[in-house]
Amino acid sequence: MNLENMTKIYARGDSRIQLKVIPGHFVTSQSHITHYLDLTTMKSRTAEAQNIAHELAANYEVNYEVSTPVDTIICMDGLEVIGAYLSEELTKAGIFSLNAHQTIYVITPESSNSGQIIFRDNFQPMIKGKNVLILNGSITTGSTLSKAIESILYYGGTIRGIAAIFSRVDSVASLPVYSIFNTKDIPDYHSYSSTKCPMCQRQQKIDAIVSSYGYSAL
Repeated sequence: MNLENMTKIYARGDSRIQLKVIPGHFVTSQSHITHYLDLTTMKSRTAEAQNIAHELAANYEVNYEVSTPVDTIICMDGLEVIGAYLSEELTKAGIFSLNAHQTIYVITPESSNSGQIIFRDNFQPMIKGKNVLILNGSITTGSTLSKAIESILYYGGTIRGIAAIFSRVDSVASLPVYSIFNTKDIPDYHSYSSTKCPMCQRQQKIDAIVSSYGYSAL
């Protein structure tokens, strides 16, 4: 994996937000992709996380009525730090919570051995009857997000929005996806099934196995 080929893409709304992009041949649990998006510092540096939260919250100021409530933020891909700042930004923007304590829950689901997304019994009251915003790192095929939507609906939540740092799709299950970066920012980003991957057909070696936790170089 050649880190020297890494480039930085700056958000149009805030040049302080930089997405690190590494081209290559990468394998996820769902597909083969042409670029690895390094979200490591976005997840762990508080200043970066706060800038991202501010940028994402602006979408809901513009696109949602102030009366639209958010009770719970579901953090996918290890985005709990961003999720905490996002709850503050939404509160500042006038998005209110119907929770008795007038504040927003920020929680993370688990994945079962079969790939299902689940919530333990102690977290289920934060889903049932709640207005939920799903926060994602990157959305490539939408498969994992679809599982999250199915799980939230199963546990009795109402999905009010989907936010992401990067997304290849504009909507999932008829729900709009608001992201900071999209395919216009990385026009040569592609995703393929393992059986139809042109990089595999060219016998291009796999650089790394990637997931929401990071990458393991091969």
